[in-house]
Amino acid sequence: MAKIGKRLKAAYEGVDPNAAVDLPEALKTIKERASAKFDETVEIAMNLGVDPRHADQMVRGMVELPHGTGKTVRVAVFAKGDKAAEATNAGADIVGADDLAEQIQAGQIDFDRCIATPDMMGVVGRLGKVLGPRGLMPNPKLGTVTPNVTEAIRAAKAGQVQFRVEKAGIVHAGIGKASFSLDQLVENARAFVDAIAKAKPTGAKGTYIEKIAVSSTMGPGLKVNTATVSGE
Repeated sequence: MAKIGKRLKAAYEGVDPNAAVDLPEALKTIKERASAKFDETVEIAMNLGVDPRHADQMVRGMVELPHGTGKTVRVAVFAKGDKAAEATNAGADIVGADDLAEQIQAGQIDFDRCIATPDMMGVVGRLGKVLGPRGLMPNPKLGTVTPNVTEAIRAAKAGQVQFRVEKAGIVHAGIGKASFSLDQLVENARAFVDAIAKAKPTGAKGTYIEKIAVSSTMGPGLKVNTATVSGE
């Protein structure tokens, strides 16, 4: 059995893993116990009453957190001509067309979000097996296939979060950093939960949002009283 270090042991001291607490209290505890030497990411995980193996129970979408994620997002854009210039001016980290596709096929994927103009989907479509499993495939439903590259880049850089439910019915995301204020974390968490609630699929039956938990990168996980989070 792995030995628990003093720092982690201290972080868990006094925490009841089975008790569900109000959202603000849970996030306050997470902030206080984030004692790593780096600015830990605060994460939220939700158990949903869905079976994503069925198309009418898939939960997928995007939400722009009011206070961002605290993470620097590298954006790649498939565009050419004037749209390529627009993307560069808007702050895209990588802009290209066939040359970018070749880099990706060679395994050079140095970005966190991929955006494409509609006319580039013939090129991008061939990269589905590479970008798809990484959650990077541009998708018009998520706003990442669009002629408005400036707005798409702005949203990605501002803290837009993509979400997709996993096979076990769990959806999770980073909602900020431990250095964020408590109010910022609470507002980000509620924005994320609200987005999940609005993305409720037609095939979902019974209780949709079953459980919510929050944690930090190196800290304990806490169950949240779902009644204290809007969206339930």
